Parts: sequence; structure tokens; C-alpha cells
Amino acid sequence: MPERNGPNPSDSSTAELVKQLADQTTALVRQEVELAKAELAEKGKRVGIGAGMFGGAGVLGLYALGALTATFILLLATVIDQAWLAALIVAAVYGAIAGVLALLGRNQVQEAAPAAPERTVETVKEDVEWVKQSAKTGRR
Repeated sequence: MPERNGPNPSDSSTAELVKQLADQTTALVRQEVELAKAELAEKGKRVGIGAGMFGGAGVLGLYALGALTATFILLLATVIDQAWLAALIVAAVYGAIAGVLALLGRNQVQEAAPAAPERTVETVKEDVEWVKQSAKTGRR
């Protein structure tokens, strides 16, 4: 029979085995936490870079919208002789679009309320009740 490293578990007392289990469990949990920290740090860096890219895209998108707005105003000014009226019309159209988007967004937020994870809360309550019932039947 091959020889194992460390003491033979059958030679140890129950207290020693429980202590070994607690020590090994603690070490395992610490290692898992360290692994999770390392993974989150890596993902955090990637998220930061991605967020910066989204920010840059947003700024350039605003510049593009400004240029497009100027184009609309100039195009409309060729039809209407007054440039200020063309700018006012374009601004009114943008305002109407913004109002519609705001109403739609408000409706979406109201439908999502409340923000609490209702199904998860319910299943946790069920789990707690199951543990209580199991503990009661185990005592008998």
C-alpha cells in the first residue's frame, strides 16, 4: 500500500479531525477570496477601459449631432429665408423628440419599480422556512 503524506486520519481523534477540517476550510475560503479579488481587479481594469471608450464615443457623438444640427439648420434656411426661424424649427423638433423619450423612459422606470429582487427575496424566505422546519423535525 502506498504511503500518504501526513498523519493517518484513522489515528486522529474527532477533535483533531474537526480542527483540521476547520483549518482547511478557512484556508480554502481565503484562497477563494484572493482568487475572486484577482479576477475582479482584472475585470475592473477592462470595465474602466471600456467605460472610457464609451465616454469618448459619447463626446464624439455629441459633436456629430452638433454638426448634423447645423446641417439641418442650413438646409432648412435654404427653403426659409430667415436662418433664425430654421434654427428655431430644428430646436422645436429636437425638443419634441426629447419630450417623447422622457415620457417613454419614465414609463419604463415606473414599470421596473420596486427595484428589490422580489423573486429572490421570496425564495430566500422559503429557504429559511425550510431550514426552520428541518431543524424542528431533526430535534424530535
